[in-house]
Amino acid sequence: MTRLEISIDLDYQIIESGCDFIFNIHAAHTPRQRVLSESLVLGQDLRADVETDPATANRYLRLRALAGPLHVAYRATVELEHHFELPARIAEVPIAQLPLSVVSYIYPSRYCQSDRLHRMAMREFGQRWQGYGRVQAIRDWVLQRTTFSSNSSNANTSAIDTLLEHVGVCRDFAHLMIALCRAINIPARFTTGIDYGADPALGPPDFHAYVEVYLGDRWYMFDPSGTAIPMGFVRIGTGRDAADVAFATIFGTVNAAAPLIAIRAVPDADGQLVMPFHRVEAISTDG
Repeated sequence: MTRLEISIDLDYQIIESGCDFIFNIHAAHTPRQRVLSESLVLGQDLRADVETDPATANRYLRLRALAGPLHVAYRATVELEHHFELPARIAEVPIAQLPLSVVSYIYPSRYCQSDRLHRMAMREFGQRWQGYGRVQAIRDWVLQRTTFSSNSSNANTSAIDTLLEHVGVCRDFAHLMIALCRAINIPARFTTGIDYGADPALGPPDFHAYVEVYLGDRWYMFDPSGTAIPMGFVRIGTGRDAADVAFATIFGTVNAAAPLIAIRAVPDADGQLVMPFHRVEAISTDG
């Protein structure tokens, strides 16, 4: 098992008399991601309600802040007990056999216009063996044709924009991979988290977007941007695309500083330090 400590610090200057926030910054509880301890400190004396969406396991912090500075500090220690599987043993699931909770992830969404990419996706991937290998081929295709560049996209950038412009950040890589998977009827969802092992040359640690694809009987992780180590992902939220899992949704006028994020591996209860590393096996923290 891998044990990781994460910290998230957010700072805002609230301009109006009051401002409502919905944060999605708490580590998710999943069958293979256990939150051993966590803390939340707010710079204002506020009531903080944390609620869990039963469909996604996303945890939302809702609060109404007063004018002036607001500091939000979240800390957590998370233990990951990964499921590993040989890729050749993982098949795609026929649509008729998909769990109802998965079906929504084969439809187009705001940033993942899979209906407009069907012909291209079939041409590129339609004849490949239907299983994990085909999804891996989509991931590799996106990585090979897209250049990672900070500040190269904005909140309106969609999968088709990234396909045409060949540049983006992690969320853009994820949107394009998701759209291509859905275009050939493979369920795929957008996942946010904190990533271990990103190259410092890419900038300071930040929230990371990656992809989970439903294959066999669970959701498997893929990192189309190739910037981090999937074994070191701490899941925060899942959704159809980035519109569902913004780390902060703000209703009011604020000035925001860049998030300050840190992650490190720590010894487990037996004193063993298991560092995340790249694996050839398929990886899941679901089920």
